Amino acid sequence: MSALGRVTRHAQNLLEVARYGGLQTGEEPTPYDVVDRGPHHRLRRYDVGLPGDAPAVVLVPPLMVSSEVFDVSPNASAVRTLAAGGVQPWIVDFGSPEHEPGGLERTFEDHVLAVDSAVTFVRRETGRDVHLAGYSQGGMFCYQTAAYRRSRDIASLTTFGSPVDMHASPPFKIPLPVAEVGAKVAGGTISRTAIPGWMTRTGFRALDPVGAVTGRLSFLWALHDREALLPREGQRQFLMRDGWVAFPGPSLEYVLNQFLIHNRMLAGGFEVAGKAVSLADLTVPILTFVGEVDEIAQAPSVRAIRRAAPRAQVFEMSVRTGHFGIVVGSTAMATTWPVVGSWVTWLEGAGEQPAQIVEQETAESVQALERIEHNVGLVAEFAEATGRRIVEATSHPIQRARRLAAPVAQIPRVGRVSSMKASTRESLALEFDRAASKNATTVGFLYEGMVYDYATINYRVDRLVRGLVRRGVRPGDRVGILMHTRPTGLALITAVNRIGAVAVLLRPDGDAAREAKLGRVTLVIADPDHAEHVPPGLPHEVLLLAGGADHPEGVGDLEVRSKDADPLPSWYVRNAGRAGDLAYILFAGSGENTRPVHLTNGRWALTAYGVATSAQLSNKDTVFSVSPMHHPAGLMTAIGGAVVGGARLGMVSDLDPATFWDEARRYGVTVVSYTWTELNRLLDAPRHPAERDHGVRLFLGSGMPRGLWRRVQERFAPARVLEFWASSEGGAIFGNVTGVKVGSVGRPLPGGAIVRLAQFDRDTGELVRDRDGYALPCQAGQLGLLMAQERSGLPSVGASRNVFRKGDSWVPSTSLFRRDADGDYWFEGTVDEIVHTEAGAVLGPPVAAAFEELEQVRSAVAYALPGRDGADVLVVALDLREELPSADLTRLARRLPEPPGIIHVVERMPLSSVGRPLGGAVRQAGIDLGLPAWRHQKGEYRDLTEAALTRLVARS
Repeated sequence: MSALGRVTRHAQNLLEVARYGGLQTGEEPTPYDVVDRGPHHRLRRYDVGLPGDAPAVVLVPPLMVSSEVFDVSPNASAVRTLAAGGVQPWIVDFGSPEHEPGGLERTFEDHVLAVDSAVTFVRRETGRDVHLAGYSQGGMFCYQTAAYRRSRDIASLTTFGSPVDMHASPPFKIPLPVAEVGAKVAGGTISRTAIPGWMTRTGFRALDPVGAVTGRLSFLWALHDREALLPREGQRQFLMRDGWVAFPGPSLEYVLNQFLIHNRMLAGGFEVAGKAVSLADLTVPILTFVGEVDEIAQAPSVRAIRRAAPRAQVFEMSVRTGHFGIVVGSTAMATTWPVVGSWVTWLEGAGEQPAQIVEQETAESVQALERIEHNVGLVAEFAEATGRRIVEATSHPIQRARRLAAPVAQIPRVGRVSSMKASTRESLALEFDRAASKNATTVGFLYEGMVYDYATINYRVDRLVRGLVRRGVRPGDRVGILMHTRPTGLALITAVNRIGAVAVLLRPDGDAAREAKLGRVTLVIADPDHAEHVPPGLPHEVLLLAGGADHPEGVGDLEVRSKDADPLPSWYVRNAGRAGDLAYILFAGSGENTRPVHLTNGRWALTAYGVATSAQLSNKDTVFSVSPMHHPAGLMTAIGGAVVGGARLGMVSDLDPATFWDEARRYGVTVVSYTWTELNRLLDAPRHPAERDHGVRLFLGSGMPRGLWRRVQERFAPARVLEFWASSEGGAIFGNVTGVKVGSVGRPLPGGAIVRLAQFDRDTGELVRDRDGYALPCQAGQLGLLMAQERSGLPSVGASRNVFRKGDSWVPSTSLFRRDADGDYWFEGTVDEIVHTEAGAVLGPPVAAAFEELEQVRSAVAYALPGRDGADVLVVALDLREELPSADLTRLARRLPEPPGIIHVVERMPLSSVGRPLGGAVRQAGIDLGLPAWRHQKGEYRDLTEAALTRLVARS
């Protein structure tokens, strides 16, 4: 061609580009029919001549990119390639939000439910399970939809550059702290606007500015050669103009908040249609495509699906291309889409496994240098290296600031409890109102797979307040509550507290009549499971919280709906409770030894703030309460810590190992509460698939034996244990914040009572005093009785004066401790657990704890039996996991100052509702010589016979 001809054709083509935005190719898109419509999508079925029962693939585009990404042109069409392989393509078309009614107000949930609707339609039309495939965020929608459906009607998942772990490698290599701050700052604004299509197009070009400029210049330079440009013109126009749509603001806000800040694609706990959802529920085969030089969805983030979906078989294919090239372009047409077709036919039993894919566990990651070389060459490599050094230099201070920010964030909490007075307005109900006012629409509670925001629960609290007032409840009245741990129970406790009445938490496994009498209740409220457990003749009204269900005769519904509400009386003041007011009555002991435990609002707040501070709880946490509400670990540790810490609270009525890990993953649990030996049930259960790569960082509670503590940390690593101890009266709160010393309760928490140990004589059961009658303080290592002195001006019930010096005031406890040289405290038991043996006074709990360290022992409890010689015999009962040789007992006993006189095995350790071994129940049942039992004789343990038992123990 002559130079003049080249110039002429160049000018003609340039004029065409200026007029139409590109060259007119004459290409037609693949024909399709819109077979279903929803409020936020249209479902396309492509006319490719396949039978109606052909394997179906539903393709899902990302936000910001139009659905034509799967059918850019005849030479770049996933639709045509899949059809050639015998796979029927369907596409979920979200349209252009800026041109759809309400499109810019679409939420994240709208898109997931649109895909869900498409799956249901295609499954019904084809009669076979659906293969879901999505690009970028479209792949995230596929994961989320399949998890929401618990994999129902889905044959497989295929994703292309779809990130899962946003913290592993944030997009564009932005340091995570910077990305999180940016997301938080932008969140409130983005929800009210949207990212227009031109901006997303510009953003993608900015990822490769050199490529964008050189591509434009190459196109302009080659305009004379129309035939060479036409095959790629459709793709060029898609990238430069037609392929970009707006990103709705509410959807983007949710993505930034839930998936960037809280990383819930990996951790679980995001919400779809009121249900808590986790990718751990995925059970279908997954094929994920990784762009080796993808700067948006980098390989570590994409490969995290293996950790997020432990039940699924995950395959991978690495493609040497960037984010867009995975699905569009020559590499996609030659590699990606043929492999997808082969993958589908293989899963349908009509072909072989594609040779290019590997199980993800064996997939190799691309080296960083290869990405640099591919992207921009030598010049850009220098820029990349320089930029990395800048990021590293600036991120170090950021990382240091984050490490400092954790304790700094706790300062307001410490300050609040430190300044608390008896007259300070403080209560669970007030904290609940504060949380609801800040985060009304934020998920606050999760139960049985459902999610509840603060506004919903708070609305129910107010309905219950009206019902209680209508029933005559006034401030100071004592309301008995007999319920499972559930959001309704929490709402009821909060409603009672909001009025200023006292919630008397009756134990489902306790003596309700005795506890109601001790608590002096005027009204009992039960849930459907426990209404019949209230003893007949109990002189208190029984109400049923059944949410409008039919009620048995004589049983009413407490909730008062708005349309039926009367004006609240003039005496009612919302959340009027003060720190010094009695708020709760709990119960300890059993039978005749049942005793009430009185808790003020201030006592509740001290523990709740102490837990939130020590555990560094934040809105990134979900606390899983497996402890019942009627126990301090449930009411103060789990519920209190979560509410004041801003964390979400997952609730369960009973710890079931078969469902625990499923629920933990669905809720995004990071912290698990416990009491005593509750976690033995998890350790005894086989390893659960969802247990692998779990997100739990902390187990927090009280009473965990040392042996169980070590086993929990070994099995559930990297999670650690945070052990608390709190006195029933006096406000003493300890926390083993570092977790280094297994078995220690740690040190007094800020804001709690000042504590001191007074020397205690185990033989006499009295304090050791000086010549003036003052108690002697303990030195390091000495056994002492815990004495507490309130810091905050709260009233001290049962205080003694002139304890250590003239005029002082301390609240004595019945708890015995040792303080080591480092200042850490070790709980040794209570005064009533001292056993007066022939060799002297012995504390039983430390002896039992020593035996619980043995691998074969599930739990142990020490108790006393009356001996023939007048002294008591220390007895230890063991619940075993496996056979225990007597030689192991002998070796252990030689390390004990006072070994037990008798050791025996029980079939199953009797436990309280909170997992505490019940020594009284074991003693009452007696020693079963049909099970292994030993007596201590001449420094070793020998089999216990009936005759030996008769010689040792005085039996009634």
